[in-house]
Amino acid sequence: MTSAAAANAEPDLIVRREGGAGIIRLNRPKAINALTLEMTRGVIRALADFEKDPKVALVLLEGAGERGLCAGGDIRSLYDSSVAGGDLGKVFWREEYALNAWIAHYPKPYVAFMDGLVMGGGVGLSAHGSHRIVTDRTKVAMPEVGLGFFPDVGGTWLLSRAPGEIGTYFGLTGQIMNGPDAIHAGFADAVVTSEKLPALREALVSLDARVDSAGVKSVIAGFATGETAGPVAALRPQIDTWFAHGRMDDIVAALHRDGSELARSTLKILNEKSPRGMVVTLKLLRLARASSTLEECLVREYRAALAVFASDDFREGVRAAVIDKDRNPKWSPPRIEDVTPEMIAPYFASLGADELVFD
Repeated sequence: MTSAAAANAEPDLIVRREGGAGIIRLNRPKAINALTLEMTRGVIRALADFEKDPKVALVLLEGAGERGLCAGGDIRSLYDSSVAGGDLGKVFWREEYALNAWIAHYPKPYVAFMDGLVMGGGVGLSAHGSHRIVTDRTKVAMPEVGLGFFPDVGGTWLLSRAPGEIGTYFGLTGQIMNGPDAIHAGFADAVVTSEKLPALREALVSLDARVDSAGVKSVIAGFATGETAGPVAALRPQIDTWFAHGRMDDIVAALHRDGSELARSTLKILNEKSPRGMVVTLKLLRLARASSTLEECLVREYRAALAVFASDDFREGVRAAVIDKDRNPKWSPPRIEDVTPEMIAPYFASLGADELVFD
């Protein structure tokens, strides 16, 4: 890149005020706006400034480009750091998880346009907000188990509060939610067709600085389709039966017993995931269900994330999906029945002085 081109290049995060809205635009469209540590820090600074600015009535989160809000964290950088024995995971997740908690408690209306692909870290930036907009193009997913990881960024809190075992299903399979199913699962609030998003955006930007959350909700409702449940919601009776168990072995056994085409396809999906990742995820989800705050879940997720960061499964999962793209990870251990309590104990151990704490 020439010096002139570099000077004209837009930053990875665009922050500005438009009318009464504080705009935060993730701006890495070629990477589907994958979230870096620097972008995370930029969002934190922006929220601090917007909170103090009396001219800002609401915050609006959006993604550049046509492909999605955010495809997740910058996995390649995390992989490189893990291979090199670095500490990017420790630093990045500490700051990202603190941001997730802040978004959940942000004092001004926080509107997220969840258009297109919204995965992993993108869920953390959007689904904890007070006004979460999905569209006919939305694809929400937490596919981390396929990387030897687990649904983090407060994902265990959100998934554990979905109706029945819908959250367990989405967390373990990594399957995609469309807009209405994201509402059914508690990840979003309203469906607005993508063609109406520009008009909704203009209406929100034009709001008076004194508008409150109810006023923002009313404006959004004027553009919403009213849909609240998609195709997966209709499968809840089967999903509740299969995924009601506290052990992965029992979930797999229930799917085998059923034997239907849907059960067999679900088994095929699970067989592609990290056995250790699934066992850790299920335990995190069950603990989250008994938790009373998002912060409790984030503390547990941080402990587990640091254990994952040091694990062969994480590096192997990213290698197969992102680096070599052969889609053929060699998990360790390769079978669910070989995952022992001793193997997963480090994922839940206190970090002592390194524990995640909230101000």
